[in-house]
Formats: sequence, structure tokens, C-alpha cells
Amino acid sequence: MDFNRLLEKARGYLPPEKIAVVEDAYHFAAEKHKGQVRLSGEPYLEHPLQTAYILAELQLDASSLAAALLHDILEDCGLPIADIEARFGAEVANLVEGTTKLGKVSLSASGALTSEAQAENLRKMLVAMAEDLRVVFIKLADRLHNMRTLDALPPDRQLGIAQETLDIYAPLAHRLGIWELKWQLEDLSFCYLQPEQYQRIVKLVASRRTQRERFIARAIDVLRREFEKVGLVEEISGRPKHIYSIHQKMERYTDLGKHFDEIYDLLALRVLVSSMPDCYSAVGIIHSLWRPLPEAFDDYIGNPKPNGYQALHTAVMCLGTTPLEIQIRTSEMHHIAEYGVAAHWRYKEGDKKDMHFEDRVAWLRQLIEWHRELSGAEEFLESVKTDIFIDQVFVYTPKGEIKDLPRGSTPLDFAYRVHTDLGHRCIGAKVNGKLVPFSYELKNADVVEIMSTKRARGPSRDWLSPHLGFVKTSHAKEKIRQWFKRQERTENIERGRQILEKELRHLGIVIEREELSGLFNYSSLDDFLAAIGYGGVTAHQIALKLAAREEKPEEQVSAVTPPKLVPSVVQVLGVGDLVTNLAQCCHPVPGDKIIGYITRSRGVTIHRQDCHNVVHEDEKERLIPVEWGQSDLLYPVNVQVEAWDRVGLMRDVTTVVAEEKVNIASVNLADGDGHTITLFLTLETKGLAQLSQVLKRIDTVKGVISVTRIGDEISKKSPAGSPVPLTRGDDTGSSKK
Repeated sequence: MDFNRLLEKARGYLPPEKIAVVEDAYHFAAEKHKGQVRLSGEPYLEHPLQTAYILAELQLDASSLAAALLHDILEDCGLPIADIEARFGAEVANLVEGTTKLGKVSLSASGALTSEAQAENLRKMLVAMAEDLRVVFIKLADRLHNMRTLDALPPDRQLGIAQETLDIYAPLAHRLGIWELKWQLEDLSFCYLQPEQYQRIVKLVASRRTQRERFIARAIDVLRREFEKVGLVEEISGRPKHIYSIHQKMERYTDLGKHFDEIYDLLALRVLVSSMPDCYSAVGIIHSLWRPLPEAFDDYIGNPKPNGYQALHTAVMCLGTTPLEIQIRTSEMHHIAEYGVAAHWRYKEGDKKDMHFEDRVAWLRQLIEWHRELSGAEEFLESVKTDIFIDQVFVYTPKGEIKDLPRGSTPLDFAYRVHTDLGHRCIGAKVNGKLVPFSYELKNADVVEIMSTKRARGPSRDWLSPHLGFVKTSHAKEKIRQWFKRQERTENIERGRQILEKELRHLGIVIEREELSGLFNYSSLDDFLAAIGYGGVTAHQIALKLAAREEKPEEQVSAVTPPKLVPSVVQVLGVGDLVTNLAQCCHPVPGDKIIGYITRSRGVTIHRQDCHNVVHEDEKERLIPVEWGQSDLLYPVNVQVEAWDRVGLMRDVTTVVAEEKVNIASVNLADGDGHTITLFLTLETKGLAQLSQVLKRIDTVKGVISVTRIGDEISKKSPAGSPVPLTRGDDTGSSKK
């Protein structure tokens, strides 16, 4: 790119003396990067030049543009920071140094990064944001240009960078309100991560473009004539949906059984007016002209988003029966909507100051304060993903104060957001005057009233259960954990022991407790049990850790189980590929410790190591070591459910199993004592982690007393404790009576 393009853009809003700083930075960078080239073959200077141009489009100040031009000099040219400060001053030097440090931060959740390393890198980004948001603006612009030239990298690096961009940088741009960067980062990432779906949407949009554009042109013409009648000065334009945004909407519509043609806001109208009162006048004219859709009006002027976004949103039945989305805002609101908090630096060079800037980044200060309280890497990562990088919902206190929470938050999350003590004493909640359960997901404009007890009572451990969905935010979870940590250690140890024994009984796993505590890096069993007791280690984490002993994440499976396995499913160690079969007496699944038994004519039968048939086997020499390999199968597991008999029990159990996307291969029923009933289910699961999840869901069904993984001989009513002989001769791995 020609440097003159950057100068022309910068001269549009910067005074001449500031332009001189940008020119000096460019010539200095050109000298230091001379002879360097990128993988794409273009001169290296092109990258800092494009980065600076992106910031100029956001109308950032001269120091930001200079730092963008210089941001790779320290690392790629070996120049000391003192030289930058001597020539360009402390402000530019600090921005360059901060951007260089941030450039070394890898935020990818994949690859070799541990959770501790990833958490530390995210902390660095938050600190950089707190010290000077312009560092993050430069990093976002740097990432955008890298995404535009990503085709020069190998495919594996393309996917890693694209995923990191979609997971971290695009949501960060959204949280900062910089729509102009957000949509570009999303579309570019989507193009590399799902190229076929990307091209499909491009073709769908293009195939109907002419028809939609004619419709929008008619709507604009009708609306402009109405505005002219009352002398309303306006600018009306079409606003296209971007590819990734359409993809997300298509997924939501698919879940609702709707089609692409039913998406009404692929192209919306944007109306710009002169003043705030004109916004409300404009929406009044629109509603008098076309019928507004119910519950489709949002007033973000009276209730701005935390990142400063203001506008009126409405949807109407336009020109008959076609729904149309319309946004109304002033020119200043539009600038904030496109550039977010970056718009603050629009006034750095002049007399006018943005007095609301601190309010717009108050969420960041508050989050950093909360994160100082978080105890470990996993809690911190959870916090970042839930409290920063997802959409927000805006609700009210009974006094009319607005609170923003991550979308999906519950009344308990709201209570802890207001005050920790209010959360601890919460006994119920009303939303819009009606009692709601703790699992209720808050919606925009809900009025939330928390009912609390006057005496201290403390939270319930059930509130931390992910399956019940009572709390979603990391802030609320950490406050609850802290409360339990302060309780008696003896109580936590005993509670932890009960939770652990129940989980192992669910999964039907035998393991030394000390070995399990070692898997979680606890030096003593009591420390491990205490952590389970106060919620630091959850039952779900235990199931995942047990599954990880034998099973790699990429070895999860999806096809229906045939009676015989392909050789790659289980590897017979030291022997090579042999025909293998799953034993029907214990039904091993990935994550179980397993052992092989050599049959006389049907290869190797795979048992769990704690299978009673293995334990009682006389010919130990026929037992051989095996391990899980790669697989594309589902695994049958027998489950016994004891429950109080009631109408609808079977329906409720099968519903929660279906919600976990687990197939039920068979169901058997046994009468109990007249009040209880026993269900025997054969579930086809992907492995131990999924099995743990579905057993916990079944355990929450009303009336269920216990749910346990069992062996095949138990489900067929063999006498308790009587071993079934290992298979011999022409067997298929099934038990003989």
C-alpha cells in the first residue's frame, strides 16, 4: 500500500503537527525493515503500514498510528525500546512496548498450551487493556491484516490462527463495541474454518440479492417521502448482514425448524437523524406507516449497552407482509456503533472530550477486579469465556438500576452481581413480578427481584452443579466456592468423600483413591476430598480425568456398534493387529482400564480390568495387555435405574437421555416392592465422559433413587456375585451361563 493513502486518511481528522509524527514513524520503520519480506513475498513494511491504515479508518490518534508503524521493530529488528522513546517520546514507546509484549501472547485453546499458560496470557491481555486500550486496538488491527493474508501460511497454522481469532479477538472487538473490526474478523475466520459452509451462504445471499435490493429501494423511497412531509433530516441506507452473522442465524433457525428464506433481517435499514428527539420522532413515523412486530422494539438510547452503543431497534411488516428490521440513531451514535470505545480518541487532539468514556470501560475495570479473586487457571479461563467473550443481557433491579450479565445468566447470577451476601441469602426470585426457578434464563428488560432470608444461611452445593444450571457466571461460582472453603475442613472432606464414592459407583469404576488424587496433582487424599467438598473439583471433572487416562479427545466416536471391532479400536500390545471383540459381561468403554483375553478361535476379547470374570480366571497366561486405539464406534453400556414408580417416569428418563444425544438400544422393566420400579437401559455412548454426563442427568429426574452402571449378567438377573466363565472356543465375546 502506498504511504500516501495513509497520509490522506490521517489528514482527514488530524492536525498538521500530528501528521509529522506519523510521517517520521513511517520513514523510521521503512529504514529498519529494509530488505525484510513476509511469507507472502511482499515487503515486510506492508504489514505495519496496513495496520496503521486500519487504525486511521477508526480515526485513532497520531500516537496510535505511529506505534502501529513501529510495532514490529523491537522484535524483528532488535532495536532497544530506549531508542524509540528518545525519538518519539514515552507515549509512543509505551504503546510499542505494550504491543510487542501482547504479540508474544498466544491465546489459543488448542495446541500444547496448558490451562495455566493460557490463563496467564489472557491475564496479560487484560492488564494491557487496563493500562491503555490503544494497545489492544493495535493488536486487533494487526490481527485483521494477518487474517487478510492468512493464505500464505500452511493449512494447520491457518486453522489455529482462525480459531483463535474467532474465539478471542472477534468477541473482544464486540465487547469493545468496534463493529467495523468484529464482522471482518468473524467472516475471515469463518472462511478458513468452514469454507464449504461459507461458500454456500455466499451463493444463497447472491442468488436473492437483486430481489432484496429492489425491495429495500422501495422501502427507502416510501420512508423518505414520509420523513420529508414533517421536515425530518435523515440519511437512509441498507445494512447487509455479514456471512458469519447469517451462519449463526441459520443455525438458530434450523433449531426452530425454519428455513433460510424466513430470515427477515439479511438486509436491514439504517436511519441516521440529527438529534436524539428525532430518533423517537422517526420511530413514531415508521410505526404509523408499517405495523411493528411484537416484542421487536429495543431502546438502547435510554438504556445504552456497556460499550456505549446507542440506537433504537424495531422490526415492522413492511410493504404488506415482509418483515424488515430498522435501526435509528444519530450520526454520533453511528460513529460509536462502528468504532466503539476507539471513538474516544477521536477527541484526543481537540478540545472536546468524551465525558462518558470511563463509564464505557467500567465493565473492564470491574472484571479485572473480580479476576484478582479467582484462585486457579481453570476458574480464570472460565471467567474470561463467560464474562467477557459472550453476548450480554440487560436487566433491571426493582429500583430501575440496569445490570448487564452474560447471556444465559440466572436470578442467582444476578443476586451475586448485586452483592455477594445477597447471593448467599437468596431463597427465591421474581422476574417481572412472577416467581421463577433458579434455572430461569434472564432476558433483556427483565425486572429481577431477589427474595432473601434475614439470617445468614449460605449457598447450597447444588448451585454449583452444571447439570442443574442454577449459576452460569464465573463470578457467582467463585463466590459460592469461597463460602464453602471457609467451612470446616472435616465437613468438606466428608462431603467430598460422599460425592466421589457416588461418582465412582455411577461409573462402575474401581480405582485407588490416592491414585485418583494424584491425577489431579493433590499431594494428599484429604486435600483432594476437601477440594471436591467445596466445589474446587467437580464430579464431571473426575469423569473427564478418568476418561483421559486411556482415551485421547480426538478418539471420540460416532457410529453404531457392530458386534465385532476393527483392529484399530483396541491395540494388542506387543503382538500386532488381532481381531478383537468387546466382552458382553462388563461392556468396556473408552476410559475404562482394559485387558485382553485370548480365545481359542475368535481372537482377543476385551474386558475391564476389574471384571469379575478376569479376577477369577484360572489361566492367567491367556490375559494380555491392550489399550484403546482410534475408533469410529459407539459403545453399549448397561445401566440400572431404581426409582419410585409414578406416571411419566419412563418418559422423563428417556427425554433426558435423548437431550444428551445418547441412543437407547434397549429398555427392560422389573417390578419392585409395589412402590419402586427398576429400569434396565442399554445406552450407546461415546465413552466414559459422556456416560458420566448422562448418568448425572438421569439422577436428577424426579423420583429416581439411584442410577448405576452394571454388567450384562446383572441386567439378565444372574445371581448376585456369581461369576460367568470367560468365553472359550467359537465365542463372540458374550457370556455363557
